[in-house]
Amino acid sequence: MTRVADVVEVLEAAYPPALAESWDAVGLVCGDPAERVRRILVCVDPVQSTVDEALELPAELIVAHHPLLLRGVHGVPASTPKGGLVHRLVRGGTALFCAHTNADAADPGVSDALAEALGLTVVGPLAPHPDGRTGIGRIAELPAAESLETFVRRVAGALPATAGGVRVAGDPARPIRTVAVSGGAGDGYLDAASRAGVDAFVTADLRHHPASEHLAGSGAPALVDVSHWASEWPWCEQAAAILRDVLGGTVDISVSTRCTDPWRFSG
Repeated sequence: MTRVADVVEVLEAAYPPALAESWDAVGLVCGDPAERVRRILVCVDPVQSTVDEALELPAELIVAHHPLLLRGVHGVPASTPKGGLVHRLVRGGTALFCAHTNADAADPGVSDALAEALGLTVVGPLAPHPDGRTGIGRIAELPAAESLETFVRRVAGALPATAGGVRVAGDPARPIRTVAVSGGAGDGYLDAASRAGVDAFVTADLRHHPASEHLAGSGAPALVDVSHWASEWPWCEQAAAILRDVLGGTVDISVSTRCTDPWRFSG
């Protein structure tokens, strides 16, 4: 019998809590560690649609990337959006586990999954921890150089389609061979991408002023901006594969394909 605690042990070995940022909230959010697990749903966001999906399966455990309760709370009344989700999970007998910045920094982690989806070979972390192996983002290479225009088609074809699509800043004819990737909001790593000397930087949630200032720099990497959800969705299959391998088929593991990007259409 596989218990919630057994699954947590596997996940914390793959994504050590010690790798999480000090402000983060990772680990088991709700659920009984002693309860049996027959089905697991892996998703990016623990929101209404993915909770619906888990309860429909039914799954005894949701493994999510983003935390449900990131900031300190003093109560979870069912009348609030997040409190309502907690109550639904508890009533439905579904536990929730979150691996956030520890999954970002792990080796392999979120950015490794993104690089793999894009057909890139990882050569090291973008913002390494002292061990030189873990850290946020990855520096990677294409098998052969291709134009930025071709590379953007590669990105758009590899990731789930979203309302925002793929935004690009740079010369369409620029040759791209080396690429920095960072799943999730990445404009805090623009300088790291420039220092790495890569040809392009693939990330999400780039803002106007940081992107504009970055592009003003000499030799700055081209920017490829995708949705936050799409950039992190490849991690779901990575986490599912780890669980399938270690748990040996004793648990049915599903990856959610429900888009939890908040943007629904563009004008």
